[in-house]
Amino acid sequence: MNDMCWEDIMHKAISMGYRSHQTNTCGLHIHVNRDSLGDNREEQDEVISRILYFVEHHWNELLKFSRRSEYSINRWAARYGYEHSPKAILDKAKKGNNGRYAAINLMNYTTIEFRLFRGTLKYNTFLAALQLVNRICDMAVYSSDDGISKVSWSDFVSGVTEPELIQYLKERTLFVNDDVSASDDI
Repeated sequence: MNDMCWEDIMHKAISMGYRSHQTNTCGLHIHVNRDSLGDNREEQDEVISRILYFVEHHWNELLKFSRRSEYSINRWAARYGYEHSPKAILDKAKKGNNGRYAAINLMNYTTIEFRLFRGTLKYNTFLAALQLVNRICDMAVYSSDDGISKVSWSDFVSGVTEPELIQYLKERTLFVNDDVSASDDI
């Protein structure tokens, strides 16, 4: 997040006429290295199952965060469907026929891909998406199956400390807050 000149890249793209958010064909896909989720495939699958559980359990909030329409998310980033345990969702995902067009794409060998988000050239929105993915992954790494099943959306956002993510959550009314004004996405 800090090693790339993302803000400069976005300004350059805007100056060149790129639109991202203002199209129906652009998504923001964030890849997470599987090695960051555990020391071996078994540990990684346990963490991935909790990520999938969190995404399914908080689908409505994540859909709102994503800025995608229902049609768009169903076409480009479909859900696997809610199950009562992380393992059951992972089993369903492994048998699923979404291919790479899943909210959390598991088709890559070395990464998992968060495909939830609509494209953006707005720097704060981009950072907020990275920070959200990082927070979801951290929660899945450090929680048990039982622990993740008890996390409400309010619990999840109450621990957010990143100013960009807090601002974005407030703009999308996903954070208990005072009213804030939002600028348009690009």
